[in-house]
Amino acid sequence: MPSDDFRAIELLSRTPYGRVSASRRALPFTTVTRHLVLDGELILRLHRGYGYHRALDGSVVAYEADNINSGASDTWSVQFTGTARVVTPTPAERALFGRTPRLADGVPFEPVFLRIAPEFVTLHRLTDVPVFRCAEPV
Repeated sequence: MPSDDFRAIELLSRTPYGRVSASRRALPFTTVTRHLVLDGELILRLHRGYGYHRALDGSVVAYEADNINSGASDTWSVQFTGTARVVTPTPAERALFGRTPRLADGVPFEPVFLRIAPEFVTLHRLTDVPVFRCAEPV
């Protein structure tokens, strides 16, 4: 694996959440997920109730995570592309995710897990990024 790929994977392990994108019935969709980096692969945890895991299982997906809202003057974004597979994590892997969210869109969060082995890893960096503040609190 090229050194930039190692750097990208190391950066992914610094942030717990990202976005997975694929297509469902020929239409693109993106959803937020919790991720872990284990042995150079990603394990994702998302809400089973969305049904996205059915579209993702066996599909080539793009995963993206970044530090854009961190306030850092150097910003990075990692894109991780590979085939997703529904998996059952070991108890130790599951414990690494920590507590699950209580609700997802008002219903109890039921986790489902996917594993992605990288086919392509891309790292983009912006240096000396100006800090922007929201005009009104959200």
